[in-house]
Amino acid sequence: MEEKKAKILLCEDDQNLGLVLKNYLELNDFDVVLERDGRLGLAAFQREKFDLCLLDVMMPNMDGFSLAEEIRDIDPDIPLFFLSAKTMKEDIIQGYKLGADDYITKPFDSEVLLMKIKAILKRNEELNKETENKEFDLASFHFNPKLRELSHNGQTQTLSPKENELLKMLCEHMNDLLPRDQALKKIWGSDTYFNGRSMDVYIAKLRKYLKEDNTIEIVNIHGNGFRLVVPTTA
Repeated sequence: MEEKKAKILLCEDDQNLGLVLKNYLELNDFDVVLERDGRLGLAAFQREKFDLCLLDVMMPNMDGFSLAEEIRDIDPDIPLFFLSAKTMKEDIIQGYKLGADDYITKPFDSEVLLMKIKAILKRNEELNKETENKEFDLASFHFNPKLRELSHNGQTQTLSPKENELLKMLCEHMNDLLPRDQALKKIWGSDTYFNGRSMDVYIAKLRKYLKEDNTIEIVNIHGNGFRLVVPTTA
């Protein structure tokens, strides 16, 4: 079976550099979507699933910094590189404050960029494997996200994909706030009113499954999100 290529969103308004970089990355086995301004880049990110973003800072319609903020709202964890002719310290600091994994000043060596991309994707793949295999003990419950199984006193409940993802996110934020918009964007794709009502239904289902143990609670933090409260063992 052919291995799936990592997909990169490249936003670059310099037509020549954009095409050269796109071709170079495709020759090195990446799937690349090239957009020439920030608004088109955001539309592409909302439409498709990417593994990494390369963003030019100075672009028409929406600059790279503004685009990065929009992307981070949708996916806080996606690797993000800025490509920029702006070499001022303030610009570089702003890039990193927006959560950039790297800030690469033009002109740059394509081979060095390629090595950086490969390194960060490999790191993320290893982290994702660890997360995928992680199981959770919730007081008297045991939760296996990989199998979508919630077990209690010898009884096992198989969760639906959305129930599973939502409980997994709550477990990853155990005894802490899971922001409502973060869960909506990751699981439902957007934080619209109707998706919010749908998530409330799924929260009610999870509460029903967990009610067998009254030490566990999913607390609604009004206007902010939810908190899965689980007693900690000493």
